[in-house]
Amino acid sequence: MARIAGVDLPRQKHINIALTYIYGIGHPRAGQILDEAKVDPMKKVQDLNEEEVNRIRTVIEQQGMVEGDLRKEVSMNIKRLIEIGSYRGFRHRRNLPVRGQRTHTNARTRKGPRKGTVSTKKKATSKT
Repeated sequence: MARIAGVDLPRQKHINIALTYIYGIGHPRAGQILDEAKVDPMKKVQDLNEEEVNRIRTVIEQQGMVEGDLRKEVSMNIKRLIEIGSYRGFRHRRNLPVRGQRTHTNARTRKGPRKGTVSTKKKATSKT
């Protein structure tokens, strides 16, 4: 099993798809990496030899941040927005959509499941 940037790539998938399992690498960047490393994108991960894996690893290291470093930078950016008290930071703090989406309806992914309405009806007292 090929291990690149701390991620075990699935053996049965093509390398261009398997690279997208690494945080920070999508389809376009995976194609660029494979072009630069001179590896066939349709090759399966289990068919790669050690030299090809090392070439891919070096290209990823040259291109920039992935996985832990990238996650850390994104979380630091969000933390900075919260600390300076910006509108976007306020939206992050309250777990609401940040980019101007409506929240009257929808936004359930960000807000979580609906909270049921609490009924405060009193039971009718029966005469004795």
